[in-house]
Parts: sequence; structure tokens; C-alpha cells
Amino acid sequence: MKVVALVSGGKDSCYAMIKCMQYSHQVVALANLLPADDSVDELDSYMYQTVAAMGLDPRKHLGKDIGFLKSYLHRLKELYGINVCGEGGEYETLTLDCPLFLKARIVLDEFDVIMDSSEAIAPVGILHPLAFHLENKEESNSISDIDKTSEICPEKVGFVYEVQGDFLQSSEAICQSAAEVTKLDGVAEHRLRISRTKSYSTFSICCWLQDTCHTSAGLQEDLEVVLKKIELELVGCGFNWENVLYVHLYIADMNKFTIANETYVRYITQEKCPFGVPSRSTIELPLSQVGLGSAYIEVLVANDQSKRVLHVQSISCWAPSCIGPYSQATWHREILQMAGQLGLDPPTMTLSNGGPSAELEQALENSEAVAKCFNCSISTSAILFVVYCSAYVPSPERCKIQDKLETFLEQMRLFQSDRENISKALDPIFLYLLVPDLPKRALVELKPILYAPEDMDMAIGTMQDLSSVRMPSYWGFQHADWHDSCFQKCVVHGKICAVILCFTSELVEKICSDSLGGGKDNGDYPLSVQGRQMESVSRFCIYLLDKLYMQTNFSWEDTKNLRFYFPTSLGLPVEVLSLMLNNAFNELAEMDQRVIIGEEPIFNLVPVLGAGSSATSMDNILTCELFASKS
Repeated sequence: MKVVALVSGGKDSCYAMIKCMQYSHQVVALANLLPADDSVDELDSYMYQTVAAMGLDPRKHLGKDIGFLKSYLHRLKELYGINVCGEGGEYETLTLDCPLFLKARIVLDEFDVIMDSSEAIAPVGILHPLAFHLENKEESNSISDIDKTSEICPEKVGFVYEVQGDFLQSSEAICQSAAEVTKLDGVAEHRLRISRTKSYSTFSICCWLQDTCHTSAGLQEDLEVVLKKIELELVGCGFNWENVLYVHLYIADMNKFTIANETYVRYITQEKCPFGVPSRSTIELPLSQVGLGSAYIEVLVANDQSKRVLHVQSISCWAPSCIGPYSQATWHREILQMAGQLGLDPPTMTLSNGGPSAELEQALENSEAVAKCFNCSISTSAILFVVYCSAYVPSPERCKIQDKLETFLEQMRLFQSDRENISKALDPIFLYLLVPDLPKRALVELKPILYAPEDMDMAIGTMQDLSSVRMPSYWGFQHADWHDSCFQKCVVHGKICAVILCFTSELVEKICSDSLGGGKDNGDYPLSVQGRQMESVSRFCIYLLDKLYMQTNFSWEDTKNLRFYFPTSLGLPVEVLSLMLNNAFNELAEMDQRVIIGEEPIFNLVPVLGAGSSATSMDNILTCELFASKS
């Protein structure tokens, strides 16, 4: 990978370049920051060699070799607790020689020590170079001394160019004008579909293109239309892209990932999102197979600016840098949404070798590194894990994915239980989705959602048991013990309710036998045997969600997102399935005044190759993912 190194001239930035090159990256440019007036020594500059510590005297120690001061620095650590490496701001360094310097070393001939503060306890001074020269090095003393694996072309070493200025692009060059944003092609407008949840504080907007005649103009055009529509919806609500917390980007062809990124960044930019760009997951879905356009987007929107993001763009050893214009994680009102995590080795940015289970293990380690930045852990704070499995994963390998996930989390809990009290750990729920492809041809992508309050012990309380409360009976459905086998749930009392509903072919038969009215013809669409079954499943799904909401003391207005995953093998047109679910919601609203239905559906339909609560049996007829919160 070609990288730009941000350097100060000190030991840390030089060492970072050495490590970068050890991992086979190519440093193509150096960047640094200088004071506006280079004739003035600025103590608070990013570049000057100073900051001060008890026991260090600028008049004695500035300009000395660290090796010479090593024993003295260790003595100061024992006396005053300083950081020997200067990580606490005790001192700064200037690198005069290192393996990166192929042909010469820097020799400091003359310098001044300028005292900024002469106080007795911790005086502060600046080293101001006056004269220096370069001293040629022996040919053997090269980058090979650090086991450098990538090559350096000696004939190009001398070609160094200095570029000054900030060179910030104008907002006009990278942002859409207001007039352009409002333009939507008439044909495209007719094909657009929108769904939106009704929560006021945090809600989701989903937009896709109906393309039953396969008239899609291609990914770039479809994505632009969808992004423009969402932007219009945001503006209509009094918001913009800075209010977006998370983006689910679904595309029809992962080979066009670069085109998707280039189009995406024209709309969602750092300039438009001063508090941080939203987190994102990018998945290939079988959109064209079910008559949808090439791009499909869902955004999670907040009505305030209290979000915090982690946006790592540099290459490091602790977490992978973003492979697109998004943040690794977004925290908002105690909920941490992570971007889709691939099994990328952070320093090399290559996928882990060893197949899907090895990729998943690396993705879990990456997720844990991100979680630690928000003082939580995926082993104790996770609410939900969505695991996207590529169709390239052979069926026998899928069981290893689930085994690896469960084993990893269990071992991490055991490890943490020896170090701290984890009695308040959450019991997460799991959803496995089979999809055609993932970014970088990854075999697995992990998307965790965590509950990350400021104080975990104080936040998790005891949930009131409402299971014995008498629930209304809709469409003739009566409570039965087997209903519990249809769902997983994770509830944080008074705060969060996450639910996964899974309907296998066996459960569909039970549902249809219990349903009243499942055999009636509906004037809105012709009913085949399969259609009647799906109508009953749609009603039962809404019935069960409503029941779970009542038992956990939540309401439909608390819904943040509601997705229905259906396999392409279902053979039912998207518009028919959508109408079935919409009718079920309308019928529920007529039977119960608690439920208020707006003009747009509150759910979105997501086509997949398979889905299930287990990696070995992603063969559900219909799968529902619901996330609700009170905040």
C-alpha cells in the first residue's frame, strides 16, 4: 500500500516508518506541520523539540544522545515516575541517524538552547539548530539492517520534492450544489421506494430502486439517485449528513466497490460531517435477482450532534484503517455501532490466511480493539452480532465460523472474569446471513452492536417480568410454548430491545395451522398456496413482535430499524411480500390503537441467499431483525 508518513523528525515517527516498511508498505511522501512564521520559535508548535520534567535541565541535557542519558532517565523514573521514552511529554527527540537514512546521517554542528521557563523544579527549554551537515554513510549500513522486506530503488532516492501549503480542496469541488441535489430524474423518481421508522430521536431511512423490468442504468447512476433521495429526505426533516450515525450500503456487484466509494464520497464528506463521517458496512446482495436496482441504502439518523466516532485512517498494529470513507465505530446515546469488520491484519491490511474461521478470529480481535477505545468489550457489552458469510465459503466450513465465534467470546469472558467482575455481562443474540460477496473478497464480515454506557454496573438493571401478562390475540394466534423457539432477544431494561425472529419451513407449517383467515383471498394480490403461507407468516411475525414489545415495555415508536431478510429462492415478488407486511401492520393498527401507521412503511426488505440463527442452517423462509431503544 502507498502511504504518506506524518513526521516530526523525532524517534517515534521514524520508527513508525520503519515498521510500515517492514510490513511491505511504500512511503511515497512525508508530511509535517510548521508554524506560520518560521522566524519565531513557538513552544506550542507541533514540530519543536521541547514540553519539561523534574530532574531534566535543558542547559545540561538538551542536545545529548538518548543512549548517553539512558541510565539517568531510568533513575528519574525511579525518583519521579517519568516515562523513560518521553511519552508523558517529558522531552522530545530529533533523529539524526536511523536505518531509513541510506546515504548519510545528520550531524548537528551548532545550536542554541533557548530557555522558555527557568523555574527550579521543571525548567523548559528549546533546542534551536544553527548549523548542520550531512555525513556520508558506509554502503552496508542500509535498511536491510532491520530485515526490510520491500525494495527501495536507490536510483530514485535523490528525487525528493518539497510541496508547501495546505492545498485544501474547495467545498465547491467536492460537494454537490444545493440545486444539483434537488434534481431527480423523473423515471428514477418513479422507481424509488422509501421506508422510515417513526422514532423521533433516532430513526432509519431506507431507499432503493424498484427495477422489475431490469432497466437499471448501472451502479454509479443508481447510487447517485438513492443518495440524492436520502439527502432530500434528510433536508426535509431539518437534518443533513452530519446527523447520520450509520450507513448500510448494499450493492449488486462487489467488483464495482471502487465506483461505489468514489460516488459515495461525493455526498458524504468530512466537510459535511464535522463531527465525523458515519460508520458503514458494505455488502453485495442479490438485488437484480429480485427486481431491485444496483444500489440500496439504509441510514440511521440522530436528531442531535452528541455522537462520538473512531476514525482511524493511518496504518497501525492495533486496528485496521478504513478501506473507505467511513468511521470504524460511532457511539451515540450509550449504543456503539461498529462498521463491518473484516479479518484484516492491521499492519499489512491483508486478509488473514487460514480460511473463514481465521478471518473471523481476526475480525473479532479488531472489534475488541475498537471496543476498548470506548471502554467496553465485545465479550460483555455486545447486544447483537450480525455475521455476513460469503457464498464462497464451502458449506462444511460454515460450522467452523460459528464454533470460532462462540469459542472466542467464551474464552474472552473467562479471561476477563479472572481480572474483573463481569456479572453484568449481556447475553448477545446472533444472526448469520449468506450473501454473494464481501469487500476484498473476504469470506466473513462481522457487524457488532454494543451497549456502552458510561457506567455499566449502574446501567444494567433487572428487567421486570411481564411474560405472565395477558396479551391480546390477533388473527386467531394464541400463546403457545413453541413460540419461544422463533426468536432470540437481548433486552436492557428500559433502554434497549433487540430481537431476531427466524421462521424455518417447519415453523411455517405450525404458523399456518394456527392462523385464522390465512386461506382468505386478498384483493390486493393473487394468492397461491405459497402466498397464503407467507401472508400467515407476515401476520404472525407482526403479532409476535407486538407481543415481545408489550412484554418488555417497549412500543413501536421505539423502533430504530426493522429489517426482513428473505431468500431469493422464496420466489415471491418483492412488492407482493412488502404489501403483505404492510397490510399486516395496517390490520394491527385497526385492531389496536397503540399502533400508529404512517404513509411510509417502517420496515425494509433485504434479499439474501440465506439467513438463520446458525451458520450451518441459513435456510429460513423469513428472518426479522429488530432494534429498539428508548433514547
